Amino acid sequence: MGAYKQFLSQDIIVQPFEVNKGFTFVSSDFTDSDVQIDRFLGQNIKSPNFISGSNTPTGDIVLEDPELIYNSIKELYYSNFTTSSVGSSLQTQSLFPGDNEAGDVFVGNPDSVGRYFNYLQSTDDVYRYFPTGSNNKIAIVSLPSRLWGDYIQPNSFRYTCVSASVTHIITDDGNGNLYADEDLVGNLLYTHGIAAFTFLTDNIPPISEGYGESEYGVDVYGGGLSAGAVLSTNATCSFSSSLTIYETQYKATIRENEFNFSQNPSIISGSTNGKIYNFATGSFFSPYVTTVGLYNDNQELLAIGKLPQPLPTSRTTDTTIFINIDR
Repeated sequence: MGAYKQFLSQDIIVQPFEVNKGFTFVSSDFTDSDVQIDRFLGQNIKSPNFISGSNTPTGDIVLEDPELIYNSIKELYYSNFTTSSVGSSLQTQSLFPGDNEAGDVFVGNPDSVGRYFNYLQSTDDVYRYFPTGSNNKIAIVSLPSRLWGDYIQPNSFRYTCVSASVTHIITDDGNGNLYADEDLVGNLLYTHGIAAFTFLTDNIPPISEGYGESEYGVDVYGGGLSAGAVLSTNATCSFSSSLTIYETQYKATIRENEFNFSQNPSIISGSTNGKIYNFATGSFFSPYVTTVGLYNDNQELLAIGKLPQPLPTSRTTDTTIFINIDR
């Protein structure tokens, strides 16, 4: 048996809050059914398998068409940054009015190379680089959305890969840039779960003299991060997810003149006439609350809340119980 009371609108509060969870996976876990981290190679070529559509997974690296990967990443995230690493400026026309509308003169290019969205991470100055030379390569690490939720937490991404006995540790700077030590190697799209490695040594002309690993201006020759290193079988990926969940709070208020009779069958004696024990008939008796149920309009039970210990109601003031449900 239950006692019912209708909730009012002011008794229900819905409040969003953010929760986070960290993940770490080694490359042997990438293809697990509950992980499914994909890695792709993109290249600025006309792929011979484009028509046949070769996309057979091999290990934890998906062999999608490299040209398609290259062009997709370029279009989505780097369209405004192929001619300038700080973004191509918006091109507009200027109007020089004439004596009438027919005499108006427009000067400038109406087509803007800065018209693409490109999913920028913040309003700060953005620096993105995308290789456009023939046969240039990029490497992509794609994280499934069911792991990172709404977005990847900034400053949480860490990708470690080993190639030719060299360990590369890549982290994000919280503004969408990926660094290996102090070298910019690509960009992280937090809301898409995409790590794009565009600064790769595969795209740097080799030095015929064979000086080994040296720095010349902003370029590194003979060392640095390659596509093969990103896609190596010896890799570890760590990140933290960010997911907004909603907490619904129900305020159940028992006024001093309500629910003053216990419905616990233990207050009834064992006699056949169902007589209530004397201790429950006095004017100072107050029942205890042990369980709160939430019902729909048809009085169908939807949820049950158990109190950690019985709560006595008061005859002199309201008793309020808060029920929190996360969804």
